[in-house]
Amino acid sequence: PTLNRSSGDYDVEAVRAQVPALHQLVHGKPLVYLDNAATPLKPRPVIEALRDFYEQDGANIHRGVHLLSQRATERYEAARATVAEHLNAPSARQIVFVRGTTEALNLVAEAWARPRLRSGDEVLVTELEHHANLLPWMRLCERTGARLVVVPLRPDGSIALEDFEARLSERTRLAAFAHVSNALGTVLPVQRMVAAARAAGAVTVVDGAQAVPHGPVDVQAMDCDFYAFSGHKVYGPTGIGVLYGKAERLAECEPYQVGGGMIREVSLQDGVRYAAPPSRLEAGTPHVAGAVGLDAALRWVRSLGPERLARWEGKLLEHGRKLLGALEGVRLVGTAPQAASVLSFVVEGVHPHDVGTVLDTEGVAVRVGHHCAQPTLRAMGVRATVRASFGAYNTLQDVERLAEGLRRVMEVFR
Repeated sequence: PTLNRSSGDYDVEAVRAQVPALHQLVHGKPLVYLDNAATPLKPRPVIEALRDFYEQDGANIHRGVHLLSQRATERYEAARATVAEHLNAPSARQIVFVRGTTEALNLVAEAWARPRLRSGDEVLVTELEHHANLLPWMRLCERTGARLVVVPLRPDGSIALEDFEARLSERTRLAAFAHVSNALGTVLPVQRMVAAARAAGAVTVVDGAQAVPHGPVDVQAMDCDFYAFSGHKVYGPTGIGVLYGKAERLAECEPYQVGGGMIREVSLQDGVRYAAPPSRLEAGTPHVAGAVGLDAALRWVRSLGPERLARWEGKLLEHGRKLLGALEGVRLVGTAPQAASVLSFVVEGVHPHDVGTVLDTEGVAVRVGHHCAQPTLRAMGVRATVRASFGAYNTLQDVERLAEGLRRVMEVFR
């Protein structure tokens, strides 16, 4: 077990023991991995699940009568059920496997929204979005004549519900927004935003890539129409992701891609009859091993306790804001009171890439740049930041190593 359940403590050392990549030296120093918003390191149960699948059951799924195909199919569909349980989705049939959040959002844009949007319609987004939840809607508006409406950021990097509500109108057909910002860590009031959008008659799309790894998600309580996340963000493999959709919304989606596995019948004389969702939206051989690895990852996160994990990462964020806020020359970018697991900052007079390079020599891994959220950073008055992001295995000592590394940065450049 990874938790001391009798005392309610989060046993981070037991968690760390399950992540092999943590236990290495970088430039002769113990690794401090703070690039979790990009992708976290993988725990042993995920690695073992992938190895076991390829060693024992690495056949193709569906329509195979031999035992290996049957076992592979069972594992693939079991993963779908695990995802549904993790999101509290009403049915596993409402889970579509895709390559990641980016493909999920593009799927909604092309398969559901594009056939429905017309000139004069509006798509509502926020200034906080990752490019993956911005570019599909920008392109969609260019192609359909719809108008993109943007909810502005507040100075602390938050989105105010009243600002969101003020931009809803009878022309709003779709509202798309992040659950948690990848660039600033801001947690949006998604349940209230969904309710407001629904009252205006809009369909809602929530980018959950940065939310699922850090706490519980309940799509029924949220009442969103679509919800997307990536497997690799939640300690699973790359190349696998999830689109949840309400049953009626998935039934309205046109095929996103066509090919094997997504049809009922094909006739050169009578045309094609497509399968029902989710098969209709999963053309071709899927990433079966990725689904198996995602199943293991979600089970691992559930063994930690999503609520306990959120509280632990909240302590890390609080500690980080305190330590970095006390460093002269370091400015936090994004200080919303509701935030999760991200410290975005700049060092006065030092380019973020230089900061990241020096931190790497200290064994501290961070992300630098615009984080695929250029409009967000421009709204915050910067072009790039250093981003330290926390995961299940990070410690208070990791945060202190980050602060020590920043002192080293200032020594080098001053």
